[in-house]
Amino acid sequence: MSQSFATAHQRAVEPEHHDVVIIGAGFSGLYMLYRVRDVLGLDTVVFEAGGGLGGTWYWNRYPGARCDSESFYYSYSFSEELEQEWEWTSKYPEQPEILRYLEHVADRFDLRRDIRFETRVEEAVFDEKTARWLVGTDDGQRSSAQFLISAVGCLSAANVPDIPGLDCFEGDWYHTGRWPHDGVDFANKRVGQIGTGSTGIQAAPVIAAQAAHLTVFQRTPNYSVPARDAALTPERRAEIKENYPAIRKHTRESFGGFPYDPSSRSALELTHDERTAVYERLWQEGGFKFLWGSFYDLLLNEEANETAAEFIRSKIREIVHDPTVAETLAPKDHPYGSKRPPIDTDYFETFNRDNVTLVDVRAEPIEQITPTGLRTTAGDHELDIIVFATGFDAMTGALLAIDIRGRDGLSLRDKWADGPRTYLGLQIAGFPNLFTITGPGSPSVLSNMPVSIEQHVEWIGDCIAHLRAAGRATIEATPAAEEAWVDHVADLAQLGMFSKANSWYVGANIPGKKRVFMPYVGGVANYRHRCDAVAANAYEGFELSG
Repeated sequence: MSQSFATAHQRAVEPEHHDVVIIGAGFSGLYMLYRVRDVLGLDTVVFEAGGGLGGTWYWNRYPGARCDSESFYYSYSFSEELEQEWEWTSKYPEQPEILRYLEHVADRFDLRRDIRFETRVEEAVFDEKTARWLVGTDDGQRSSAQFLISAVGCLSAANVPDIPGLDCFEGDWYHTGRWPHDGVDFANKRVGQIGTGSTGIQAAPVIAAQAAHLTVFQRTPNYSVPARDAALTPERRAEIKENYPAIRKHTRESFGGFPYDPSSRSALELTHDERTAVYERLWQEGGFKFLWGSFYDLLLNEEANETAAEFIRSKIREIVHDPTVAETLAPKDHPYGSKRPPIDTDYFETFNRDNVTLVDVRAEPIEQITPTGLRTTAGDHELDIIVFATGFDAMTGALLAIDIRGRDGLSLRDKWADGPRTYLGLQIAGFPNLFTITGPGSPSVLSNMPVSIEQHVEWIGDCIAHLRAAGRATIEATPAAEEAWVDHVADLAQLGMFSKANSWYVGANIPGKKRVFMPYVGGVANYRHRCDAVAANAYEGFELSG
């Protein structure tokens, strides 16, 4: 046991006993709670660091925050009644609407009574004598559970870059992933935004409309396609509800968890004019369909990918009036889709505003933050507010922030020092009965997240039910199965475009983080079949004992 647990036991702190402890109360944690408590009848507690439920949608309240998957399929499918009663108002819902949806789910299924808010898990140790996890939280409470389930989310550990001078800045600064719940007033303020990923692309147009001046500090230009957000009419909502069974089936059987499929044609089979007509139609429709619903080989063939990339670059040049600014915004150093593909509302148009300046920090790197702003190698920028749209320590950061120790005191931080190692993204050798929802090695961030979340929650729930029915105490990935899966995930990542970019998929945004491609690129449907086959084959690759 860790020293803190030993000390706690010396003080005779008797742990609470549960069947299941879940960490996190976002999309994953809420459904996992419902599954193990209401379906399996297990005593369950959820620890949530935030003051309310929602996970990503509790913390991310920055200007312009909205979902970039369409509302009707970025939702739960486990309850037909829930599907029919909830009314989405728009194609791409804003953060408050998604949070209201999750709060409705929690109230409808009476989930709040088993969630401990403002309670951060600090440590978890597997006790080999009892085959139970001992979990410690920041309020001094200790809990014991047979099963520990991580629902911490893939994008929840905020990344604030270590820029010299931040502690001396006399203005205000914020990270988009930890936004004040009462908002930020940008009126008459000079604002500097650092970062132009998905979050920055959503935030910049809204900030620019409010601030006296916005300076966007860009390291890597990004491909972005318009969202084309619109209100959902009563007729459209009725159509969606009537077709939910087919929609859900399509998402589960698709590559990316979306209810559309790419063309069976190569982008290179068409003439330039024919191909441009396809891209123009998809550009007008907007959203992820431009990538996941166009040609099958965009992520497989570099020449095919370049046709889409150049189309987007041509649109940037068409939209942005200043040719120099347009070229600075046009990506040329990575294939389209090799980094997370953003969608936007008037992002490129924002750079036509008189009160917006673009700074290329590759040409003039940031040197330091000063008391009155920010200094690059080319000079000073006077700022009242700095917004860090610098993303997250993705996929591993939130889990490694907890001191997790498995058999023989093995630290997860040590085990993952050279990159995350899992079997199916679900379990880790040496850590019995620890499950990781959408963990590294699963489709997770390369998919429509609720589809992948539900698949993991249901697989874990079925696994726990199997263990209890069979009278087994533990399940643990074998080292051999884990090694084979890690190699398989790495091999797949080399086949297409994903290995050709320094993205947060490989941890490139975190200094010192080992560069390992973390998600599984084989597709949602294929992955689901693999997981189902493992379970059907007596949980092949796992050791069941006790």
